[in-house]
Amino acid sequence: MFRFAHPDFLYLLFILPILFAFFIHAVISKKRAIKKYGNPQLLSELMPEVSPKRQQFKFWLLFGAIVMVIIVMAGPQFGSKLETVKRQGIEIMVCLDVSNSMMAEDVAPNRLDKAKQMLSKLTDGFSNDKMGLIVFAGDAFTQLPITSDYVSAKMFLSSINPSMVSTQGTAIGSAIDLAIRSFTPDEKSSKAIIVITDGENHEDDAVKAATAAYDKKIRVNVVGMGDPKGAPIPVGQGNNYMKDAGGNVVITKLSEQMCQEIAAAGHGIYVRTDNSNGALRALQKEFDKMNKSDVESKVYSEYDDHFQTFAWIALVLLVLDIFTLDRKNRIFRKIKLFS
Repeated sequence: MFRFAHPDFLYLLFILPILFAFFIHAVISKKRAIKKYGNPQLLSELMPEVSPKRQQFKFWLLFGAIVMVIIVMAGPQFGSKLETVKRQGIEIMVCLDVSNSMMAEDVAPNRLDKAKQMLSKLTDGFSNDKMGLIVFAGDAFTQLPITSDYVSAKMFLSSINPSMVSTQGTAIGSAIDLAIRSFTPDEKSSKAIIVITDGENHEDDAVKAATAAYDKKIRVNVVGMGDPKGAPIPVGQGNNYMKDAGGNVVITKLSEQMCQEIAAAGHGIYVRTDNSNGALRALQKEFDKMNKSDVESKVYSEYDDHFQTFAWIALVLLVLDIFTLDRKNRIFRKIKLFS
């Protein structure tokens, strides 16, 4: 792909026909002036060092140099590159629970959709920060490696659903362990983990994992999704709900005690979400208190500057113009290169 960074400068190319017209006018006027004194062929014998071809050659050298300078001013760009940009920010890994219990509707529209809405709004508040996304149920997987590409983050958020993780359960500890390993290596920026879950941990020791995170100077914040009183889990369409082996409707409850223990072990905050934006504001306030430091981001640039080639061509043409004389050199008079 090719473009000019400053295409307005290309309007200067309109001076080239005018310049050429002046040159033609000068050549014609010079020939007319010579004819006033006699036969041009006879007069040329009296001016052996004069070389019209050299004068034309010098003009085209200058003409080409002007074209190159205008192109340089317009800023030719093509190709692509990745730039490393340093910004002041923090790194955040989000661990999002996608187990079946997150489909309960004790918060509107349901726990998972509410979590996705909150994360989308949280992402809107980022500027120089980097974030990544891990989804977990009975196991944990990286959905989005840590990045500053918020557009991609929102795109991945919109596609999240419980079917992404085939193993059901709530392995909060595995998600935290994976998040610890997912931060940028050797990055000195402040780091935080957000665990968004209903707290029904059945698989591992989440408190131990949060403690390990804080040992690495990574704070673990927990957002509790749901109501401690509990709610049934919708299945399919209509008023169908998940049932246990005995045919009883399964009631999933927010385990606030577990969520609070994880947050305490990770020296972060615990906040319970509801139908307001209180949880979002609490997280934003917590991140604002964190120390911002240089965060390196790889930024894709579709165009790369390539004016240098045209600048060198202009320089060479100007140097040739300077060292090309209007008249023949007496030493090289017999050389017929320009005559």
